[in-house]
Amino acid sequence: MKTQKIIYYVITGLFTALMLFSAGMYFFKNADIVKGFTNFGYPTYIIYPLGIAKILGLITIWQTKYKTIKEWAYAGFFFNVILAFFAHYMIGDGEQRGAIMALVLLLGSYYFGKKSASI
Repeated sequence: MKTQKIIYYVITGLFTALMLFSAGMYFFKNADIVKGFTNFGYPTYIIYPLGIAKILGLITIWQTKYKTIKEWAYAGFFFNVILAFFAHYMIGDGEQRGAIMALVLLLGSYYFGKKSASI
């Protein structure tokens, strides 16, 4: 029981750090991100809203009051990570490992969060 909560906090903390790094890049290394989004064929006007959405999603994942919104935040991150994986894979830049790591951490956070909440 306690071990599962510790695992949840460690995995969710690592996922949070990864997403904060990602969102930080959107705001502080914007020129690099614009190049990447252009290579992907994505519109660059979504960079700032996506960065804000990641931060809000992290806040939502850490809160414990609104379970339904938390589920939606996990779903949003799931789609974001899957799309990031395929975007990197399709252009062949070799950066899809970060998306795989994010997916593993996200699924672990979700699984252990459910497991520790049911005990």
